[in-house]
Amino acid sequence: MPTISEKILSRASGTEAEAGDIVDAEIDYAMSHDGTSVLAIKAFREMGSEKVWDPGRIVIPFDHIVPANNETAATLQAEVRRWARAQGIENFYDCGHGICHQVFCEMGFALPGALVVGADSHSCTYGALGAFGTGVGATDMAEIYSRGRLWFRVPETICMRLEGTLGEMVSAKDLALFVVKEMGADGANYMAVEFVGGAVEGLSISGRMTLCNMGVEMGAKAAIIPPDASVDAYLAGRARRPYTHVHSDPGSYFKEIEYDVSDLPPLVAAPYRVDNVHPVTDLAGTEVDQVFIGTCTNGRLEDLEVAARIMKGKRVRIRTLVIPASREVYLAALRSGIVEILVEAGAMIGPPGCGPCLGAHMGVLGDGEVCLSTSNRNFPGRMGRNGRVYLASPATAAATAITGAIADPRDL
Repeated sequence: MPTISEKILSRASGTEAEAGDIVDAEIDYAMSHDGTSVLAIKAFREMGSEKVWDPGRIVIPFDHIVPANNETAATLQAEVRRWARAQGIENFYDCGHGICHQVFCEMGFALPGALVVGADSHSCTYGALGAFGTGVGATDMAEIYSRGRLWFRVPETICMRLEGTLGEMVSAKDLALFVVKEMGADGANYMAVEFVGGAVEGLSISGRMTLCNMGVEMGAKAAIIPPDASVDAYLAGRARRPYTHVHSDPGSYFKEIEYDVSDLPPLVAAPYRVDNVHPVTDLAGTEVDQVFIGTCTNGRLEDLEVAARIMKGKRVRIRTLVIPASREVYLAALRSGIVEILVEAGAMIGPPGCGPCLGAHMGVLGDGEVCLSTSNRNFPGRMGRNGRVYLASPATAAATAITGAIADPRDL
């Protein structure tokens, strides 16, 4: 009685894969971005490889440092562009398309039942669409470039049942922070986490991406939501190829955990751990220097929409940076008037990409500064050598921008 993960890895490896087995599996689609492609290409050449296994199944978006912030970054990006052209990479998305995980999903590469791998730890995002998505290192990606296969240890699966209805101004980000707090930063090491239950089924595809995105913050190898009609509706006109829904059999899980999240409040993760989570009321009043709304966790249209709802007709009291997750999101936010509301409120709008999330450029913190961010990590040095990062939902971020200190969005 296999799980989703066991079924996907069985199909990809041509074996009856069970948890604990080591399998050599065929990759459906592989992704590397401007940061990791540089290292993967170097390893690819050092391995003596000359041609990629399939130029139609490698996806390379530029998102981590876009536009390039210095000559070194620009030169490295130019090298990746040349390599991609020489290899005939069909799915190359240059600066401005958006964050790798958002683009990967929007362009129809993450599909139910697929084995999709990215050279980025938050590739677990793809599980929102019923795929087995996981992150690998650059050397592993070079191996995939070369032969389209990679070895995996088949993970055990934890079933996390989340029941109830989320309250006003409580979102998928709060749900994700709650789960990470309950599990701990290493509570699901090298396991697949399957999210089920009424609270999960009620999430939009964007919300599901947020929840799965943070699976790696509790150590998960993959985070998966069983596909349903909402997934089919999202993939209509996007899917790169036909797909089949894959579901776990009854009684197949390593462990089952259940929570009722009906009374969940807005949450905030304080420095310097993602599992250092508190109700927003416990941290309300904490002074903040910067608010950042965006990233692969919370830069989608519904995230910008709730921020605009809170900021409309008001002015931000601290510098506020908003970065859409993709060009598609940006255009939708422009057409709907969301961008106008945010700019009138005093927010800055950045080009689609990762922005300051990784501490590379555009919004990096100064010594001792504090940022409330909708991103997924608040480790020391994450957004600046001596900066401090609090993690929260777009609603909490918008409320904080308006008040100048951490605030409960329900009060606005």
